[in-house]
Amino acid sequence: MSARKFDIKGLTDLEVETSRKRYGSNTLTYKNENGFFDALKSLAKEPMVILLLVASSIYFMSGNVGDGVFLAVAIVLVASISLYQDSRSRKALDKLKALTQPNCNVIRNGEVIGIPSEQVVIGDSLMVEEGTLIPADGTIIHSNDFSVNESILTGESLAVFKDSKNDDNSIFSGTTVVSGLAIATVVAIGNNTELGKISKSLEAIQEEKTPLERQISNFVKKMSIWGVVVFFLVWAMNYNKSMDLMDSLLKALTIAMSILPEEIPVAFTTFMAVGTWRLMKMGVLVKQIKTVETLGSATVICADKTGTLTQNKMSLAKLFVLQSGVISDPKNEMGQAEKELITLAMWASEPIPFDPMEVALHNAYGQFIDSDERLNYQMVHEYPIGGKPPMMTHLFQNANGHRIIAAKGAPEAFFEISNLTTQEKSQIEETIKSLGKQGYRLLGVGQAHFMGMEFPKKQQEFKFDFKGIVAFYDPPKENISKVLTSFDKAGIDVKLVTGDNSETAIAIAKEIDFIGYERCMSGDELMQLNDVELREKVKTTQVYTRMFPDAKLRIINAIKANNEVVAMIGDGVNDGPALKASHFGIAMGKKGTEIAKQAASLILVEDDLSKLVDAIAIGRKIYTNLKKAIQYVISIHIPIILMVFIPLALGWLYPTIFSPSHVILLELIMGPTCSIIYENEPMEKNTMVQKPRPFTTTFFKFKELATSITQGLTIALVALLVYQYAVAEGLNESTTRTMVFIVLIAANIFLTLVNRSFYFSILTTLKYKNNLVPLIIGITIAIVVLLLYIPAFTRFFEFEMLTPKLLSISVLSGFGSVIWYELVKWGKRIS
Repeated sequence: MSARKFDIKGLTDLEVETSRKRYGSNTLTYKNENGFFDALKSLAKEPMVILLLVASSIYFMSGNVGDGVFLAVAIVLVASISLYQDSRSRKALDKLKALTQPNCNVIRNGEVIGIPSEQVVIGDSLMVEEGTLIPADGTIIHSNDFSVNESILTGESLAVFKDSKNDDNSIFSGTTVVSGLAIATVVAIGNNTELGKISKSLEAIQEEKTPLERQISNFVKKMSIWGVVVFFLVWAMNYNKSMDLMDSLLKALTIAMSILPEEIPVAFTTFMAVGTWRLMKMGVLVKQIKTVETLGSATVICADKTGTLTQNKMSLAKLFVLQSGVISDPKNEMGQAEKELITLAMWASEPIPFDPMEVALHNAYGQFIDSDERLNYQMVHEYPIGGKPPMMTHLFQNANGHRIIAAKGAPEAFFEISNLTTQEKSQIEETIKSLGKQGYRLLGVGQAHFMGMEFPKKQQEFKFDFKGIVAFYDPPKENISKVLTSFDKAGIDVKLVTGDNSETAIAIAKEIDFIGYERCMSGDELMQLNDVELREKVKTTQVYTRMFPDAKLRIINAIKANNEVVAMIGDGVNDGPALKASHFGIAMGKKGTEIAKQAASLILVEDDLSKLVDAIAIGRKIYTNLKKAIQYVISIHIPIILMVFIPLALGWLYPTIFSPSHVILLELIMGPTCSIIYENEPMEKNTMVQKPRPFTTTFFKFKELATSITQGLTIALVALLVYQYAVAEGLNESTTRTMVFIVLIAANIFLTLVNRSFYFSILTTLKYKNNLVPLIIGITIAIVVLLLYIPAFTRFFEFEMLTPKLLSISVLSGFGSVIWYELVKWGKRIS
């Protein structure tokens, strides 16, 4: 774009710095946030921290300083782990916020440059065009075909046309450009904009939780309620027996601590944050961190053609002049009629082009036309793109009063408004089919004559002379066939949704081996179907042509009504409703408009659809690994709960086999396994050849929990048997406690290894590359060695150094309590 044409130089670098120092940056600061202190406040409300504080206080009050200090240290460790995880999440969100910050164009030092919106300053010459989000308040100094949607401020959804000559010549931050282009001088930024003045209302807006987040929250809440119930039950039982308030309170706190699955929400947050960070490194921006886990459930993708399946590199490829009836190549020598067609098509475009086809027409005009008349003509009237089929018209006039009225659009748009004979219409239709079958995008070009200044309300009221067709070629992306194959293997149905005619769409689809390219339907045909008919039609139709916003929205809603999980890829202003309506809206980072990016859930930074394959794979991996982590937590919590409760409830010889210190020690060993090892697990090799999981799938149905419960009960049964063995052998309480503790630690280690896959054997998963597995397991073993062989630790935790025989029995018992599941996996593989 040329700023010189409008004689606008904009601010100098020095003026920009002066303005920024005086007025600040263009950011909304409507809420004071302190991430660290907010995290501390949240941590102080955590049930586990509260329980630890109470237990630690009781130990201190009863004179047991050692246990009190240990639990106080445990509080610091738990807090440190939580704050570390929270820090990782906040850093991921901060990076995401920086990367998703909208960009805009300004004129500075006489040149048009792109900058992040937060760098706009008062006095800047802001250039906004169709599909952009306006980043600041300003006054229009130049515009063409410019309209804005101001619904965010006014509630009115209809577009408002504006220009510098009207009283309403202001643009406002947060509104979106529906059509055309404008240059405006910035008069307000940040909190001083109209949007900034009402930004306090944004504080009351709460983010809606995802289905899985609600399920996890409900599960933890139910377990917390059970913990409270069991706490009071155990407290009452023990107090009734011993009449010792503090001792019975400690025992009750022990069982409550064993029930709380506080690792699950921590694991969820960690998986989402780190998953978002991994996707960012791959070039996929996920605007809502919690969306990551649902990515893998997509069953249908509705993809645009231009820039998604193709390279979005428009070049003028063919010219059809109606007068001669000849299709020519602009690369060859052109006659006067072909040059006039290019010239007229250029005048039908925006004076400052931003659409790739219009850019190609301006470039062709500059290349092939000897005398450049663009500076000698001014636009006197314009009609934005509209109608079905769509078209647009521009009126230019020079100083001598010579007027040019040029229009371009779908060739069919001129059939009813031009003096075309039946034979000419047939000839044009044949040309459309011929060029369309070669994959060209087509624009019809027409010219009208009108002398007065009382222009018609609608462009279709002009009587046009149809001049011909300009055809553009946009080659398919090199990797697109491979990408489509990957989607097909993953059980994802891809549908092509485009504004092109059926011949062009089918030709490109056929060229890239698009499955079902022959099953095609136009937007008009679609709108004639009722909802029931459309729901059936979308099951088999793969290519949708001549689409418009209402038709796109109906496709999305029909697919959703069939219980599919649909992703919509769009880049234009008109894609906004469909992007919002889909489960996952996906925008292209380079060619996507800011409106599309704002409406989308994901942004593909490099416009590379193969990154969506990677994103879906990451989504599936995250869900699978999170499922493993949660199943692990449930499985390992069950034996801890039962080992604390059963000896106590049944009055066994050693009723308090575990104290709060032992439980928190087990919790500290389990936490990193859950949120660190499983998050870092690689994707299993069959992940992207499985069908997408149903959107309604939950971890917390009995069918899903059955494996975890069975594993947990088995570990508990074995641990209780070892307890009874120790008692039968006449071993003291410290030795019995140590044997049971080693059983749980061994079970924890082997459960970690076995549950790395619920399909492949442990011999296969041992080959998976996850450097954290040997590290965490090594640390766990080192802790056990310290507990057993450092006298100070052994005495503190009331353990006993085990003989080789007893140690072997404990380790093998832990191994046996878990390894049986390998038989179940073997059965899955042979079935």
